[in-house]
Amino acid sequence: MKKLSKSSRSSFVNYAIVIIFYIIFQTLVSAGKLSSSLSGQLIPICTYVIMALALNLVVGISGELSLGHAGFMSVGAFSGVVVATALQDVITLSPLRLILAIITGAVIAAIAGTIIGVPVLRLQGDYLAIVTLAFGEIIKNVMNCLYIGADSHGLHFSMKDGNSLNMETGGTVIINGPMGALGIKKISTFLSAIILVLIVLFIIQNLVNSRAGRAIKAIRDNRIAAESCGLNIMKYKMMAFVLSAAMAGAAGALYALNYSTVVPKKFDFNTSILILVFVVLGGIGNLRGSIIAAAILTVLPELLRQFQDYRMLVYAIVLILVMIITNNSKAKEVFGKTLAKIFKRPAKGQA
Repeated sequence: MKKLSKSSRSSFVNYAIVIIFYIIFQTLVSAGKLSSSLSGQLIPICTYVIMALALNLVVGISGELSLGHAGFMSVGAFSGVVVATALQDVITLSPLRLILAIITGAVIAAIAGTIIGVPVLRLQGDYLAIVTLAFGEIIKNVMNCLYIGADSHGLHFSMKDGNSLNMETGGTVIINGPMGALGIKKISTFLSAIILVLIVLFIIQNLVNSRAGRAIKAIRDNRIAAESCGLNIMKYKMMAFVLSAAMAGAAGALYALNYSTVVPKKFDFNTSILILVFVVLGGIGNLRGSIIAAAILTVLPELLRQFQDYRMLVYAIVLILVMIITNNSKAKEVFGKTLAKIFKRPAKGQA
């Protein structure tokens, strides 16, 4: 490890965190030491980790504020469900159907990212945030009006109601407007979720440490200087944005195939803000921080259920305290000394 570069060591530590997380919780599940509610949170944790990493690529690495990633997640979720449901009689192997659903979700979300990215990425700052927020809401409303069914003749689409799908007798309604996707066969597994996290982490870390990644960070730091050096601004911004959208789509497919029912309102503005909270709390541009923040904040509301009515109040207080600690050098020093006393180690002045 000492012979590796700093970036390589950091990458291996990130992989190790994910693998250790899997080993610990898989062991607890196998031994029956984990409650059913927490066991059900394992795949959502991995999904939100992927979403946090994907958004960090745009917000932290590229330096653009996007509030529409729940829309890309929605596109991937419902396209993945359509593929998995339509192929369940043709492909009986659940892992293969899951792989095809995730790939389809990523591709469709990437196409949506390209369509929205071409006009939107010419904007900056608040304007970009508002337009991406509008995109997320448009996608949610489109999904509320979308009806998709499948029979022996293939897929049927309608924007009116389920009766206008014109399917033969015995056809299956896959997406039923505002009711969402019903009767989904759960094929997502904890192992597949961890593998997808590792793949996403591998792609982002290699991109960040590549020539393209350095160009993206140069554009983030000083757009005018980067453009004067001959960098194609739109090319690199689109690269980061579309790749982030594809990852969000893959996460959406994984998430949707973990439940029997998925509704469009799940992927609303609140979900986009929640993912942004993961990124900000973990540190903008800090991949490891995004992983840890997404995992902790996803499971924290479940752990706070004992407080009942005060659960979200305690959750908000925890968020405020963490932000104060991470953004105040004096608070870091105090927190570091406190941890040093707890673990009886010399304090280094920083948490």
